[in-house]
Amino acid sequence: MGHTMAEKIIAAHLLDDDEAAASRSAQGGAPDVWPGDLVEVSVDLVLANDITAPIAIQEFAKLGVGGVFDPGRVVLVPDHFTPNKDIKSAEQCRAMRQFARAQELTTQFEVGRAGIEHVLLPERGLVVPGDVIVGADSHTCTYGALGAFATGMGSTDIAVAMATGHVWLRVPDTIRFVYSGQLQPWVGGKDLILYTIGRIGVGGARYMSMEFSGPAVRDLSMAARFTMANMAIEAGGKAGLFAVDETAQAYLAGRATRPGQVYEADEDARYSEVVEIDVSAIEPQVAFPHLPENARPASSAGDVQIDQAVIGSCTNGRIEDLRVAAFLLGGREVHPDVRCIIIPGTQQVYLDALREGLIESFIEAGAVVSTPTCGPCLGGHMGVLAAGERAISTTNRNFRGRMGHPNSEVYLAGPAVAAASAIAGHISTPEAVLA
Repeated sequence: MGHTMAEKIIAAHLLDDDEAAASRSAQGGAPDVWPGDLVEVSVDLVLANDITAPIAIQEFAKLGVGGVFDPGRVVLVPDHFTPNKDIKSAEQCRAMRQFARAQELTTQFEVGRAGIEHVLLPERGLVVPGDVIVGADSHTCTYGALGAFATGMGSTDIAVAMATGHVWLRVPDTIRFVYSGQLQPWVGGKDLILYTIGRIGVGGARYMSMEFSGPAVRDLSMAARFTMANMAIEAGGKAGLFAVDETAQAYLAGRATRPGQVYEADEDARYSEVVEIDVSAIEPQVAFPHLPENARPASSAGDVQIDQAVIGSCTNGRIEDLRVAAFLLGGREVHPDVRCIIIPGTQQVYLDALREGLIESFIEAGAVVSTPTCGPCLGGHMGVLAAGERAISTTNRNFRGRMGHPNSEVYLAGPAVAAASAIAGHISTPEAVLA
């Protein structure tokens, strides 16, 4: 019986001295793993941010190992409360800087040269196909868009990974999602993943790898793929993986900082389930409070007035997302009762948007453009909601109190619906705004 992408990548990273691996050897001596196996694997990249890194650093110190396993494979990105919003966040970022300097890390980023971690790392070519990547952030699964097995872990696990370059994993089952048909206008990766989560539920892929495939997926841009992989965790997924095709290879060309290894699922791979989805039937989506699974067509949202629109984040903060928003906002005005916040995912995205005239369109429309930050997504800063306020957001979570007061509401959508709603003052569709 064949193997899934996740199984192949994990098998390729089994430690040489793993006795369990030897007992599972397939013909020819190639390592072989199956769902449920508990294995120890090497990692290619370890990631933490300004919320999770300080805890990992404290735990790392307790190990007494002195140095990280590889200064070029440990990446620290301050992005949640940066530029520092208060004294506590400043202290957390200082702890990261001190650790990075002491360990002589080559991939520690800083304000002015960084961005939102899950937009930044692929952009800088730090992620390549076949990697095993662990990060102290649940949306580390974003990197599956480039054919890497990437998953979030707790800060203590990350401390051990920083010290040893190894982690323990239980090999996950895999659900295969097959997308066919032709996308409707304004439907993108965010709409596909919201629809998918709405179909299987927030626990539908718990501790499973989500393998995205099918003819409709092959037509998706890298930005759309990053968006879908990013939200695998919102269905409970351990990872979200895409095959590495010509689109992915074109993205990696001239960008990848090291060689990768492409793994493809076998035709006879064993899946726990195969879910077939016809994308031609999917409209632009909105996920109502307080779960991402509460997805429905934006056209049927009803009269939902909004106070704020956020366009950005690790889910939809790439240049393609900003182009969609600028197309709708250009020559129009944000509704006077709405605050519209635009957040480029990285400094490079910001610069590209500036050069293309998108920033001018946003400001003339009455929106504000922020430095790259995760701030409003987790209710940290740059857009915290008051009691009773509603926001439509291109972020990835809409749990109660996620963006501020427990009595506020967050509606998730793609950049097209978010921009249209900012103009209309209520949840709307691009067609309605352009009519």
